[in-house]
Amino acid sequence: MMKFAVGVEYDGSCYHGWQRQKNTPQTVQEKLESALSVLASSPVSVVCAGRTDAGVHALEQVVHFETSKQRELHQWVFGTNANLPDDIRVVWIKPVTEDFHARFSAAARYYRYEILNRWVKSALSRHHVTTIFNPLDENLMQKGANYLLGTHDFTSFRAQACQAKSPVKHIHSIVIKRIDDKIIIDIIANAFLHHMVRNIVGTLLPVGTGERPPEFVHHALKAKDRRQAGVTALPNGLYFKGVYYPEAFGLDNLEAFSPFSDAIEKKQS
Repeated sequence: MMKFAVGVEYDGSCYHGWQRQKNTPQTVQEKLESALSVLASSPVSVVCAGRTDAGVHALEQVVHFETSKQRELHQWVFGTNANLPDDIRVVWIKPVTEDFHARFSAAARYYRYEILNRWVKSALSRHHVTTIFNPLDENLMQKGANYLLGTHDFTSFRAQACQAKSPVKHIHSIVIKRIDDKIIIDIIANAFLHHMVRNIVGTLLPVGTGERPPEFVHHALKAKDRRQAGVTALPNGLYFKGVYYPEAFGLDNLEAFSPFSDAIEKKQS
């Protein structure tokens, strides 16, 4: 048996999330496993770096699978894509060692949230951004977000159904920037709780509108109480952007992780 890591891009608008479900075939995992199974000439199961909810997208989800079928790498890519719907694409595939695990080997994960900040919704990107009509101050949002940097108990930003064993996570970076009428929030952490990014965004929004001061984020964090933080932001603006794996696995890490590579590697060791 050989083990492969796969980079997957998908538009989550039409899917009930990543994870395979008994009552619907409309999940990204089901579509990908079905396509890979055709190429492998046998059933294939995949494991992902981080499950995404309904309506959430991925720029580079990472999965692994095992197979005894031998093919050239480009054949896996083109053949799998030929059996996938147009809104899911395998971008790359690489052989990995037996000890590689898409989820447990990941040292950091990267999410992006996109907000269209104008008084009219977009006809073109309505499924790919969250529209906020009131003007947002990205500088105030950044001040609030800075309270979340480092290692904290993120209970206030955790969904009730979250199954993580510990609410303690480490956020390496939160960068908020405006490009014309769009606000982009990039978050890199060692791991994320269920709905953590969406709950962080929902807490930053009233800071951006001026309804709350930046210290509101700090108070919510310290409260360790979901009721003290903001609402859960909509899923359509959320993207799983990438995964950082230790250099020992030989995968090309995203350039975006480069400022944090040494710190991530050190934290792992």
